[in-house]
Amino acid sequence: MTIPTINAHTGRTLTAQAVSPDLIRKYDRPGPRRTSYPTADWFGEGYGPEQHLRTLEDRHIKGSEVPLSLYVHLPFCNTICFYCGCNKVVTKDHSRSAKYLRYLEREVELVSSHLTGSRRVDQLRLGGGTPTFLSPDELCELMALLGKRFDTGEGNTDLEFSIEIDPRMVDTPKIETLANLGFNRMSVSVQDFDDAVQRAVNRNQSEAETPAAIQTARAQGFTSINIDLIYGLPKQKLIGFGQTLDRVIAMKPDRIALYSYAHLPTLFKPQRRIADTDLPSAEARLQILALAIQKLGDAGYVYIGMDHFALPHDELAIAASQEQLHRNFQSYSKRPECDLLALGVSAISNIGNTYSQNVKGLDQYYDWLDRLELPISCGVELDEADLLRRDLIQTLMCDFELSLPNFEASHSINFRQYFVDEWSMLQRFEQEKLIELEDEYIRFTPGGRLLVRVVAIVFDRYLKLGMVRQRYSKLI
Repeated sequence: MTIPTINAHTGRTLTAQAVSPDLIRKYDRPGPRRTSYPTADWFGEGYGPEQHLRTLEDRHIKGSEVPLSLYVHLPFCNTICFYCGCNKVVTKDHSRSAKYLRYLEREVELVSSHLTGSRRVDQLRLGGGTPTFLSPDELCELMALLGKRFDTGEGNTDLEFSIEIDPRMVDTPKIETLANLGFNRMSVSVQDFDDAVQRAVNRNQSEAETPAAIQTARAQGFTSINIDLIYGLPKQKLIGFGQTLDRVIAMKPDRIALYSYAHLPTLFKPQRRIADTDLPSAEARLQILALAIQKLGDAGYVYIGMDHFALPHDELAIAASQEQLHRNFQSYSKRPECDLLALGVSAISNIGNTYSQNVKGLDQYYDWLDRLELPISCGVELDEADLLRRDLIQTLMCDFELSLPNFEASHSINFRQYFVDEWSMLQRFEQEKLIELEDEYIRFTPGGRLLVRVVAIVFDRYLKLGMVRQRYSKLI
């Protein structure tokens, strides 16, 4: 099977390397999506509110100028999409979002009363759920309460304010409100325009709604538009998804996120309404992915990595060409220097060498804040070995190559001695033509880039191939 790919530096289509069906079947097993190291399921209850308070209070020691990336989780949706694995609350009752905003303000006050160091916000993202469930007045209320405690923009001309939207839940006044509040980036949910797929996942979205939202956003000054697609959904076919890709490309979004569907019905109850027999095979999913890469490359999109594409003018494509990409819970970013401060139910923060996650249930979230206690349910403080492996995995995921001399100098190690067991695995991957091992570099081949998650597992001391947890989706 031939897999085309895109050079992240030049944006040119490369001659593809063959990835055999046997190799695909071999590595089509569960594995993490790599938004953190260690992954969130390894966070422990030993890291709780007291530890998080110390992290906030010690921030100034590690550099008062480190800016913030704020993430606010807004869990409400008015309908349920069967494929969704996000932490969400399905309701049409806006009194619930009004109550949630009151408790968000309480959390903001608690966090900010202990936060030291810079309060300058370089990035802000609203995710969900469906953030556009909030009314224009509620959106204004949310931004006002954030603005009271954080520096959200006066004099900062390089802000990234992003929001996930459902095109079915926005109109011109709401998009105008977002623009007036400073939002300049938008991620638009599509997944697939095919009618049969939409019926199978309970997401009926007319094609006309999406370009209408994008055109309005452009007119209001939004500088970057992303469209989310998912391959591997029930009833999905190569021809139908190709037609979806053609329609999306015609809209000319700056970025396209192409995610593999994670079918985990034991964890996410709505997915139990999806029949396994309706899902495409691993080979069919890879054919769909190959078609997407080909079409997007022909349309001028740069393959950023894993699940993201961008037009050459987009900052992610520029960052990729300069080897300045970073990957976190908000996916790819050009700002590795920010501390990620996350607010709301189930939200995950990454401050310094710590990760922490809020409680996942609304009632728990409210109860903890009623006690004036930060709603931290678990977390982890990384030791030197964790930091080293996180840096290594990040570099592989973002740059698709590793300079051994540079890495050894940064961490004061001999790479082959430190990773003696892992090196034998790398040699096997080289034989399978996933990577190239040189005297001073580890480089992914074009086909190997599509299996970067497989190679990353080798360096994860929490996981080993064949011993991954059932909560993970498949790698292909």
